[in-house]
Amino acid sequence: MPEEIKPNQIYTPKEARSFLKVSESTMKRMIKNGIITAFKVSGQYRIWGNEILNLVSPKLESGAFEIYKKIKSRTKKAIEKW
Repeated sequence: MPEEIKPNQIYTPKEARSFLKVSESTMKRMIKNGIITAFKVSGQYRIWGNEILNLVSPKLESGAFEIYKKIKSRTKKAIEKW
């Protein structure tokens, strides 16, 4: 397994799983739900390194936190109306 994820290299789901430290079922779910984009080549999935890097980037994490804050404030307002 390579030590560094290269953006322009193609990885198998097994290699991506080892980078992300997730199970096989979690990887399948991530592909199925579109969390990570994978391309089917000759019946097997392939994932660009850039997709793996986007998934673990701090920018994505901060974006998720912003969405969480918005949902939390909307929920709080809805509960206050009751």
